[in-house]
This record gives sequence, structure tokens and C-alpha cells, in this order.
Amino acid sequence: MKNAPSLSEHYRNGEYFAAVDLGSNSFHMVVVHVVSGNVQIVSKIKQKVRLASGLDNEMVLSEESMSRGLSCLETFSERLQDIPSSNIKVVATATLRLARNAGTFIDRAETILNHKLRVISGEEEARQIYLGVAYTSANQGNMLVIDIGGASTEIILGNDMHPIYLRSLDMGCVTVMDRFFLNGTITAANFEQAKRHAKSLISGVSQSILCFDWSYCLGASGTPQAITEILVSRGISDAIRLDYLYKLEQECIACAHIDALDVTGLEESRKAIFPSGLAILIGLFECLQIKEMNISGGALREGLIYGMLDNVNDSDRQSQTLNVAMNRYHIEKNHAKAVKTISLAFCKQLCAQSNVCHLDTKAVLGASALLHEIGLHIEYKRYHKHGAYILDYINLPGFTKLQKSAIRDLVRSHRGKLDLSIFDNYHEDIKPMLLGLVRILRLSTVLCIRRNSPDLPEITLGIKEHEWTLTFPKNWLREHPLIKAELTNETWLQHKVGWPLKLI
Repeated sequence: MKNAPSLSEHYRNGEYFAAVDLGSNSFHMVVVHVVSGNVQIVSKIKQKVRLASGLDNEMVLSEESMSRGLSCLETFSERLQDIPSSNIKVVATATLRLARNAGTFIDRAETILNHKLRVISGEEEARQIYLGVAYTSANQGNMLVIDIGGASTEIILGNDMHPIYLRSLDMGCVTVMDRFFLNGTITAANFEQAKRHAKSLISGVSQSILCFDWSYCLGASGTPQAITEILVSRGISDAIRLDYLYKLEQECIACAHIDALDVTGLEESRKAIFPSGLAILIGLFECLQIKEMNISGGALREGLIYGMLDNVNDSDRQSQTLNVAMNRYHIEKNHAKAVKTISLAFCKQLCAQSNVCHLDTKAVLGASALLHEIGLHIEYKRYHKHGAYILDYINLPGFTKLQKSAIRDLVRSHRGKLDLSIFDNYHEDIKPMLLGLVRILRLSTVLCIRRNSPDLPEITLGIKEHEWTLTFPKNWLREHPLIKAELTNETWLQHKVGWPLKLI
């Protein structure tokens, strides 16, 4: 019997890369496999170390905190043994920048990992965070990126892959917790003190940020991730907004102590530092006049990884993600692209006649059109429901969590009986856009029902509030009875939910 291939043989079927981030709150490691230009995360490990809690007033790290960190690195070390040294980056951030005895920890850490450890500056940390966000999130033009760490907070302005303004502030969820939420006590007074402290530091950079014309704000991991998880657990499909933060602040104050903190959707491991991270985030929203924040797909670790991948040719993260998904789930590309073309043509007419369109309207609709048949390889009858299930669980690098939820719900609603309650949990700023995109996607899939049919004629979409009119060339519908029959059925389905549709 032939022996099974060894682990090292598996590794030769493509390259593996690893990034290790020794943060002030948590230590992280991510491992990716790169084959044919595709980057696939195969392992993520995170351990709460709270290294910053071990800093005393003299900026000396305690032996206890160092032991916690070194014990974590013992775990990481085994995973790194089979990866070429040239494909590994290990960096440390704020706490080891501040600690007077950082050298002691670094020497012991390098012995364990058998790899050099680099303590990066705050500006370099900010740059790598931005690159990690830019590689894994959509190209949104001018972006504001924020990362709240354990001992520092990075604020970055940039455009596509290019960071323009980088700042690292000496405040983080661990250090603010230790200073303002002593012994786990949560009161309105210490919340106010923590926010005032955060705003005093942010005010030094606020003018530079406010005068920059950024159009999109992304939060990288940590507190923004925790708040997004809270919103999702409560059935709220939305970006992070200041009114949500104020409500969470009141919930924390009502609990009075970390040990009694009971916030629906908040993981146990995040409780100790949640009030302090929340106070910092409120300060950022107020000082920088942030209206909404979405969670990014990556941060420092991803920036380190992609910085090593000189051979990754496709810089459009969304296109790469969609191509991988279409190949993986055997989606018929020509048909999917035809549905996308028609959808975007209708979308252009929708945006010209209404005020529902947002910055990412075309990205969400285009992705939904390309992936609308992602569940078809399971079975036909309920493939739209299978597709929604798949999209609920797979990773879509290049899309924010909110965009991913919207794509899932559009795919779920593109055929069959309409259930508009699916969209009830979206914010009032987003819901009208998604309902418009549902109608567009449904009409586009019907018009492409012949799959390999010739190019469709020019079809005019007229919109008067909820009443839509599709105008076709003379006699075209009569010459295409199948499409006419399907459109007539779709007219009835939309009528049942209060959406009048006329065919001319």
C-alpha cells in the first residue's frame, strides 16, 4: 500500500506564508496558502494575552505578563516549523515599544519561535493596518481606517492601496481599562472620564482628518468587530452608528461592574475590555464626525501577509473573490455575467430616477448577480435558499460584513415568493436601496431565462415611486412568449407585496 504523502509534500503544492502579530491585548497568527495567485486563509490563532496589563508605572513588563505571552508563542512555534523562514513575519506593537525591558521578552520570544521579532513603530503599524484593510476590503476611494488596539489606536487616511495620513495614538482598550475602569467598576462618571481622555488625544489630529474628503470609514477588528457581532446577534443589519454606541454605553453603565456585564451578543472573552474600547470609539465618532463605520476584512496581520506576496497579480479583491467563488461552486459564468450586465443597466436607470443609491450599490448588485446561482449545485427547487445559506458562512474578501449580508439576502430573494421581512432589520438609509435591487435582480434573471439567448434589446425602466414600468421595442414581447409568460408571473408576485409592475 502506498504511503500517504507527508506534511512537507503537501506544502510543496503551493506556498505557505505566516504573519504573527504580538499585540498589546491579543497575540495573533494567520497562515495562508497561495496557489495559482489565489490566497486562502488556512489557519487563524488568537490568544488573549493582555500584555499591556503587565506594564507598571515605570514602564516595566511584569514576569507574569511575559510568561503569558511566551506560553502563547510556544503554541505558535509548532505551527511555524513547516513554513520557510523567508515566508514568515513576526512583529510586535505598542506594549513592546513602551516597555523598558522589552529586550528580555524579545530574546526569549525569538528563541521560542526560532525567528527574528521586529518591534515596529506606530506609523509602520498604521501603514500595515491600512494595507491589510485595503487588500481585504473593497476599493472605496478615499477611506478613513481606525484600529483600536490594546495600548494604541491607529488612525489612517488613504486612497485605494495608498495610505496618505498615518497616526498612532497612545491609548488602547487595555490601558484605558486599567486607568479609568479600576477594579472593573463601570459608572457614568468613569465612562465620561475615559471619553474625555480619548477626545483630548484625538483632538490633536482631528483637524487634519476633518479637512480630508474621505467617503468611507472602516474599523479594523477589536471593538468594531465586537459591536458588529452584537448588532448581528440582535437582528440588526447595519453599519455601526453613534446612536448604537450610546445605547451600548447605557447598557454597560446599568450593569455597574465587569463581572455583571450582560450585553446581548458580546462574547465572554471581550467583556473585560469592552467598556474601555467603547469609550474610545465614541470619542472617535464624536471628534471625527463619523456617521457610520463598517467592519473591514483584515488588519495588521493581513497587511504583513500581502506585503510578502509580490506575485499576487489581481489587485481587485472583489473580482478575485467572485472569480474564486464562481469556480468553486461551478457557476455558469456567461449566464452570470449576462444577468450582471442587465442588472447594472437597470441600476443605472434606477439611480437616475431615485435617491436610493449608495456608494456600494453597484458592487452589491454586481456580486449578487454573479453569485445568484451559487446554490444551484445542491439542487434546483430551493437553490436560492441554499445560496443564501452558503453566503452566510463563506468568506468574501473585499466585501464588508454589511455588503456580504446584503448580497446574501438579494440572492435569497431573487426568485420565488417575496418575503420582504428579510429586509426589516436593515437601517432606513439602506433598506430602500436593497428593495430596489431585489426588483432589478428578479427582473434580470427572468429576462435571461433562455440562458444562451441573443443580446436583449434596449429596455427602458420607468420609476414613479413604487410603480415600475418596463418598455420594450414594439412586438418584442409577442415574439418571445416564454419571457413574456415569466414576466407576467413576476408582475403578479411583485403586485402581491405592493409593487405595481407594468409591461409595455
